[in-house]
Amino acid sequence: MHDDIEAFQISIPEHILIDLKSRLANTRWPDQIPGTGWTYGADAAYIRELCDYWQSSYDWRKHEKALNRFPQFKTGIDDHAIHFIHARSRHENATPLLISHGWPGSVVEFMKIIEPLTDPLSHGGQAGDAFHVICPSLPGYGFSDTTRCIGMDTHAMAGIFARLMERLGYENYIAQGGDWGALITSNIGVIDAGHVMGIHLNMPLGIAAKGGDDEVLSDREKADLADMAYFNTEETGYQRIQGTKPQTLGVGLNDSPAGLAAWITEKFYTWTDCNGNIESVISKDELLTNIMVYWATQSITASTRLYYETTKNPRLRFMEEKVAVPTGVARFPKEIMRFPRKWVERVYTRVVHWTDFDRGGHFAAMEQPEKLVADIRSFAQKIKGL
Repeated sequence: MHDDIEAFQISIPEHILIDLKSRLANTRWPDQIPGTGWTYGADAAYIRELCDYWQSSYDWRKHEKALNRFPQFKTGIDDHAIHFIHARSRHENATPLLISHGWPGSVVEFMKIIEPLTDPLSHGGQAGDAFHVICPSLPGYGFSDTTRCIGMDTHAMAGIFARLMERLGYENYIAQGGDWGALITSNIGVIDAGHVMGIHLNMPLGIAAKGGDDEVLSDREKADLADMAYFNTEETGYQRIQGTKPQTLGVGLNDSPAGLAAWITEKFYTWTDCNGNIESVISKDELLTNIMVYWATQSITASTRLYYETTKNPRLRFMEEKVAVPTGVARFPKEIMRFPRKWVERVYTRVVHWTDFDRGGHFAAMEQPEKLVADIRSFAQKIKGL
């Protein structure tokens, strides 16, 4: 695709929706040991309930229309057509804000925060809180092109997104992200430091001190590290398969909507602050709209290849050169990676903003949109005063 910026609207062909309903109707459901719930992985009873709703009641066209209320575009960068939402504020002095999602998320994650960020006067803020919001679909994800070359990792994506901001005419901007978006944003903080006013993260990385056994940590920090150790032991099977054999996994997930729903929904169940009730924070419609982006675009395999690229050759510039731009952290208690602040400050040398929240998990923009918006505003105000 050429480097022009072309308007884009989501429009899934009807035959894909018809085929989806047929596949859901013909799902072969697995057995499950009674009473085990989510212990062995996705709860088959809940996934069946979700898929029954998907087949009989879920209205994709309604959510497609909701997504299309945000201006969307495509442009070619490094031989990839990149899809992005570009929601400009009516306030001309608004701050450009690049927001990057992760896996198994998509731009659907940001539907609750785009309007409060672009139109603060209608959402409890002031004109000075306004942002021009840019939300790209990662290469290989959703409505961006599939990946066609080796090496499309978070470093390559950071370069693409930096060029996107330049193409849009933004000389200075703030970057924000969680999950893969946090790694992309952190890389941007190094490779485009001349244009990035600051970065805001809801999943920063950290480094232990040499001889870390002698480091003094609070009881809470010790508990966070224990939770992370448990996660690494018990909750990273998906990383191992996606980081080594994504194509094998892709054959099943690209063919079975029920399988795809189980694979993605189990992560939302485990990574959200839902206390065992996923729909207390994420509705069926929100879950399925995100899943639909993967299903309708057949992007699940390309999305998992990012794990392979990062496993084989991480290219985490921010772990090598450190991030010197002003950094803000929104810390949610059920985030899957919660490093002690002093560890984080070994990676990000100018942490000027840090907020500990009492609720929320990995998908902050969906779970706690008002808190995330307020924290981004607060960070932006702080760095403008530096």
